Amino acid sequence: MTREGVRRGMRWAMAAFYAGAGAFHLSAPDAFLAITPEWVPFPRQVVLGTGICEIAGAAALLTPRLRSVAGLMLALYAIAVFPANIKHAMENVPVAGVTLTWWYHAPRLALQPVLVWWALFCSGVVDWPSPAER
Repeated sequence: MTREGVRRGMRWAMAAFYAGAGAFHLSAPDAFLAITPEWVPFPRQVVLGTGICEIAGAAALLTPRLRSVAGLMLALYAIAVFPANIKHAMENVPVAGVTLTWWYHAPRLALQPVLVWWALFCSGVVDWPSPAER
């Protein structure tokens, strides 16, 4: 499979992931309020806004003209929500009545940089780790 074929598959997977996450943020925002850091102003509106951003990012990722901007924005988004992931893990916050263990939190935290790279790679912003095809 070519690098572009890999990118295409990764792009569709990421778009599906973010579209689903966005729909979940919009349909059940209260589930995310518990992991929203206390310093975030207007937490409910921010959670709803993140859902909109996820859906918009998914759609833009599949739009050639918007793809590179979407990749950059989704990478920044993954960095921006990292404090919520940290709070979720460090305070062991139950979500929807479910308390998760470090078997969930450790990989989630460790893979956040991979999510950033994934957005950049599948959108064509970076080529690493594969060199440009000639």
